[in-house]
Amino acid sequence: MNFDQKPDRASSYAYKWEKYKDTNILPCWIADTEFRCAQPILDALLKRTEHGLLGYTLPKHHRGALQAIKHWCKKRYDWEIETNWIVWTPGVVPAFNMASKAFSKQNEGIIVQTPNYPPLLAAPRINEREQLCVPTVLENGRWTLDFDALEQHASKPTTHLFIMCNPMNPAGSVMTRAELDRVADICNRHDISICSDEIHCDLILDELEHVPASKHPALEQHSVTLMAASKTFNVAGLGTSFAIIPNPKLRSAFVNAGAGIVPWVNVMGLEATEAAFTQCDKWYDAQLAYLRANRDYLVKAINQIPGLSCTAPEATFLLWVDASGLGIENTQKWCEARGVGPSPGADFGQAHCFRINFGCARSYLEEIVARLSGEAV
Repeated sequence: MNFDQKPDRASSYAYKWEKYKDTNILPCWIADTEFRCAQPILDALLKRTEHGLLGYTLPKHHRGALQAIKHWCKKRYDWEIETNWIVWTPGVVPAFNMASKAFSKQNEGIIVQTPNYPPLLAAPRINEREQLCVPTVLENGRWTLDFDALEQHASKPTTHLFIMCNPMNPAGSVMTRAELDRVADICNRHDISICSDEIHCDLILDELEHVPASKHPALEQHSVTLMAASKTFNVAGLGTSFAIIPNPKLRSAFVNAGAGIVPWVNVMGLEATEAAFTQCDKWYDAQLAYLRANRDYLVKAINQIPGLSCTAPEATFLLWVDASGLGIENTQKWCEARGVGPSPGADFGQAHCFRINFGCARSYLEEIVARLSGEAV
């Protein structure tokens, strides 16, 4: 659990590092961390490998992983789920595209929040639907939804789906129960189904309650909740996530939308999920403490750089930075010229911003800050 380590990923073909290979630019963009996996996960993968057989494994037969999810939901969210509510998917991106096909028709509208991470913003276009944007607005130092815009889009007769992101990526807010009440009221009045991407819900840094969409009594029968161990335990490369869908009719439509196209999840991902949710609590708690300290350091440092500002995220390991004070045309080029490679704000729908991944060793983060400050390149 030494999160101060800086592992060398240069030879691992890591997507995050390949982007800036052979440059002097430090990558801090895509949302995976620089932390070595918890040892129980690595042990579980080794045990499966040493067994020597890696043939077909039907996810619904992996009772250990299913029970681990049930255990995790009860322990973390006081949410009693049934294992037959779980639908395995090879990532949340395929999952919300499946939801797009299942709960809307061609040329209909799909509601999304902005800013938002690129694959979610792209889902309506990929599925030949209209993108209907609900802005994220700053209220009392915290990002929240523009509920008037949500009401406006939800009232359209050709709109039947809201792809929600909670905790928000990149803003980092955790939706309160009162906010979910408002979402439920608006969406239920207008017959809008909800697909809630909650892949960062285990990374809440403040003392806040997370209410999964399908746990909320007014949303339970109208929602799909997407979760995974991938972001929290740095196993995204194993291509394993899951949807929790209490309503059998919605569950059937969701499954049918991926039939013959979406593959089974990776057997190693099933093993990793089981280990993560049952054997890694100490590692998990230590990581949250480390990320909390990194966030606090980074927020203070960014707000001291002329032209940059930010609001502390309540969750995730991602910081959304407003660079409009720089008065420049291309914020990404400005960062890269200083030797830093964040996620471009333009990809999220706000070109004057950028996103920094602070899931890394403190020394690495300090180097990023020094470069952005103009102290080192």
